[in-house]
Amino acid sequence: MPKTCIAVDIGASSGRLISSHFEKGKLILNEIHRFKNQIKLKYHHYYWDIEALFEEIILGLSKIDFPYDSIGIDTWAVDYVIIDENGKRISDVFAYRDHRTDETLEKFERIYEKSKIYAKTGIQFLPFNTLYQLYEHVLEYPEHFKHASNLLLVPDYLNYRLTGQITNEFTNSTSTQLLNIHTKAWDEDLITLLQVPSSLFSKVIMPGTIIGELKAEISLNQTYRPQVIAPGTHDTASAIAAIPAIDEDFVYISSGTWSLMGIESQMPICTEKSLEYNFTNEGGVFNTVRVLKNIMGLWLIQEVQRLYDEHYTFAELVDLANQAEPFKYLINPNHIRFMNPPNMIEEIQCYCEETKQGVPTKPGEIARCIFESLAFQYRDVLEKLREISLKPLSKIHIAGGGCQNELLNQLCADLTQCMVFAGPIEATAIGNVLLQHIALGDISNLEEGRKIVLQSFENKTYKPNPTPSMICEWKRFTQLP
Repeated sequence: MPKTCIAVDIGASSGRLISSHFEKGKLILNEIHRFKNQIKLKYHHYYWDIEALFEEIILGLSKIDFPYDSIGIDTWAVDYVIIDENGKRISDVFAYRDHRTDETLEKFERIYEKSKIYAKTGIQFLPFNTLYQLYEHVLEYPEHFKHASNLLLVPDYLNYRLTGQITNEFTNSTSTQLLNIHTKAWDEDLITLLQVPSSLFSKVIMPGTIIGELKAEISLNQTYRPQVIAPGTHDTASAIAAIPAIDEDFVYISSGTWSLMGIESQMPICTEKSLEYNFTNEGGVFNTVRVLKNIMGLWLIQEVQRLYDEHYTFAELVDLANQAEPFKYLINPNHIRFMNPPNMIEEIQCYCEETKQGVPTKPGEIARCIFESLAFQYRDVLEKLREISLKPLSKIHIAGGGCQNELLNQLCADLTQCMVFAGPIEATAIGNVLLQHIALGDISNLEEGRKIVLQSFENKTYKPNPTPSMICEWKRFTQLP
């Protein structure tokens, strides 16, 4: 009989528990529990409340009044938990938006050549990669490592709390810039540079691995103990697994707090050009590689909404953007100044003023500035993807919560001149449960899983309809600092 699976899907702004089962060949999802997540400022650093997240998982599981067979957890990447030999957490969990690594990339370049790091890991150079976080952590708090036994990425730690089993899952491990993309093992040279013991890092497990049974004290309301299964624990890996593509040559955008834009490849692309363009080669499910770039994404509009005291819904901000004048204001959404500014609205306004565009003041103007700038960034990444992959790439699949933004979807189609397919909305949770159902024998492989997604969830198509003025606006965008 087909099984019932539970996806624990935690992003940078929210988390949820979602169940899945089959009805008449279609995958059916039901939300069980939803909760907020956010970074917290404490002692001049930004942290995650990891114990609150675990408590929300337990609360969500306690709400389940039907038998289920397995659980899988996915979260964001790069952030980590250090535990001692008794399994106790040694320190608070730093958030990747903390400013302690703002200048670490430059420091590290003086220690180890960038091209050598890239040749080993294939990972793009971002200031918050685990490599640089650990470098600063050791310098500032060396005492945290005196009794350290294991380093677990966030989903690894949550899996440990559920099962007692210590694991490092592949897709999230690749994001650290400490895993060798060719050997799929931890890189001893890079670990040695950090002056931490290599024993902190456990053997890497692949997506679809059954980690162990849910602890008895957690599964009290179940007639038997469900399995905890590793999906792609990096949420982007799970989201890409759910892309309903029936051909191989497609571009994906996992659209949420971040926009992760790339291609699925059988081999890493670690060329001089991909290094120059700073593309990453993250591990995917079933021996695939996600060749992609991080784009700042909907974090920009999330912060704007927060600063307006959530007076506007996201849908209302999109409506206001539709009413605003096109292409009046543009920003470089990937500029480091937008990573975690004290005030996103003021930062956007200052950028526009500094680049002699005037100052957007109305909510619709600011929202439209963000959406148009993101769409131009998509075009920029698309052109570079074509260059490094030598593929024409004429189809873009947008998945995740951001695929509900019809204005951004149409702008993407217009500015890239590609067919855009939007959906599914719950891509990460779907990819999570797909891996569980494959591990449990309900689905034979990823190809079959993607066909099921195509049949089970709504997709919307956007045809490109560019205007002549967009060519001039594109040139203006490429000249922004």
